[in-house]
Amino acid sequence: MSNSFPLSRVVFLSALALVAGAALATTASAADWAEPKSPAIPAASGYVAIPGAAVPIRSDVVYRAVYDARLHADDPAQLIPAIDMAGSEMNALAVEGVPLTQAKFAIVFHAAGIDGILDNEHYKAKFGRDNPNLQVLTQLRKAGVELYVCGQNLAYDHVDPKILTPDVRVATDALIVLMTLENQGYALLSY
Repeated sequence: MSNSFPLSRVVFLSALALVAGAALATTASAADWAEPKSPAIPAASGYVAIPGAAVPIRSDVVYRAVYDARLHADDPAQLIPAIDMAGSEMNALAVEGVPLTQAKFAIVFHAAGIDGILDNEHYKAKFGRDNPNLQVLTQLRKAGVELYVCGQNLAYDHVDPKILTPDVRVATDALIVLMTLENQGYALLSY
């Protein structure tokens, strides 16, 4: 007498296990999440409130972050990552009812991140389309976000500050700004 199942039973049980696993995966991935909301910076990624989150957003905290914007977007039709992430976090605070005055954010542009702050004429000449970052930069600045570009980067690459959006200010050096703000308690977020 054999201790093994007949082959047809093994195939049937394997198929049943695959169907059950697929059903569980579908159920798990089809959770009823709320739609992301973007009340503060509409063009940036939205925020989904997470009930009972392990580390909730608190309205009694001042959130300090400096975004190291050194990467460009993979697609020139998209926001550069640092701009989108800063906007997304502004949206998170707004959704959770935290006054935006409690967001002390700065973005420091250098390296490839400078592409995102080109004025529309120069962006269009380089990428063949309008700069999607400009409207968001204006919204961020109006919401109190400090916007800096590395003066050293501009000097070494012979970039005229006049071809950049007027929403950014030329700083002496990106790394000096990053160190200064980190010394003041800002979290460093690199994109």
